[in-house]
Amino acid sequence: MAKPIPRIGSRRNGRIGSRKSARRIPKGVIHVQASFNNTIVTVTDVRGRVVSWSRLVLVDSGVQEEGRHLLAQTAAGNAIRTVVDQGMQRAEVMIKGPGLGRDAALRAIL
Repeated sequence: MAKPIPRIGSRRNGRIGSRKSARRIPKGVIHVQASFNNTIVTVTDVRGRVVSWSRLVLVDSGVQEEGRHLLAQTAAGNAIRTVVDQGMQRAEVMIKGPGLGRDAALRAIL
């Protein structure tokens, strides 16, 4: 008689759980891509795997020139808050693009 094949993710052996919250990331890279209509902040580990990201779209939001820096700071803060909780202590910052939110995102990171 054939034996049943054990399921790896079954609840009986207790292997179901969230592994992303258990991962500790001491060092990472913060990528800021700023275009004229969009600012994307991506946080990766050293190997390049995405840990967290946040974006800000300015096309239809009706935000004036003065308010764009505040929204870029908020987008950067949202992306970084989760990785600080996971234990990130050091980060390298890569900035790309000519957009208006790049300096504000850098200020929020520092």
